[in-house]
Amino acid sequence: MTPIDLNADLGEGFGRWRLTDDERLLSVVTSANVACGFHAGDPVTMRRVCELAAERGVRIGAQVSYRDLAGFGRRAMDVPPAELAAEVAYQIGALEVFARAAGARVAYVKPHGALYNRVVRDAEQAAAVVDGVLLAGAALPVLGLPSSRFLELAEKAGLPTVPEAFADRAYTAEGTLVPRTAEGAVITDTGQVVERSLGLARSGEVTSLTGERVLVRARSLCLHGDTPGAVELARRVRARLESSGVRVEAFV
Repeated sequence: MTPIDLNADLGEGFGRWRLTDDERLLSVVTSANVACGFHAGDPVTMRRVCELAAERGVRIGAQVSYRDLAGFGRRAMDVPPAELAAEVAYQIGALEVFARAAGARVAYVKPHGALYNRVVRDAEQAAAVVDGVLLAGAALPVLGLPSSRFLELAEKAGLPTVPEAFADRAYTAEGTLVPRTAEGAVITDTGQVVERSLGLARSGEVTSLTGERVLVRARSLCLHGDTPGAVELARRVRARLESSGVRVEAFV
């Protein structure tokens, strides 16, 4: 059975405001998607999360986003490709400073929110994110939705690609995520999320919102850090996976 990585969105605070329980989640996950200041996060938060992750041996990833603090990076935006590429590189570079200071490195890149969903189908925006990763100066692995334009273009550019799945998000019959604005898009039942996690890790299958079986071959499983009860949920998911013989380890 292929090992599974557990990633979570962390560092999603700003100033005195904190959204994610970074310290406790870092005792469960194997990869940390750290907000780089565009949808959330600030220099102090980025530094703190990098230090905590490095202490625990958790891989540090740059979670790049549209420049949208007010909308938490979840609002649709039209950003010119050259500008988007520069902003992606900027975010990776900023996080790399704090990762190196903590004795680690940025190990991968993952788009956030509206940008993540946009690059599933939008080749121009997907290419801009790939260009931004390359501009940052390293052939970093990228996380994305299986069969997305983003992973397709990243692979063509020579970047390692890591398909991921979401146990707490509803899927369409086509294998894409149901928009958060739709009813039932976010799954809140803990038991259901835990069992979906096991199914995704074992068979790479999930049931869509409309009842179809969907193939979602993933190497990494995302656990949203801003979900109520996120820490306990993450612990239960990891415990269920390991008790079922699934090896949990980072993909890099």
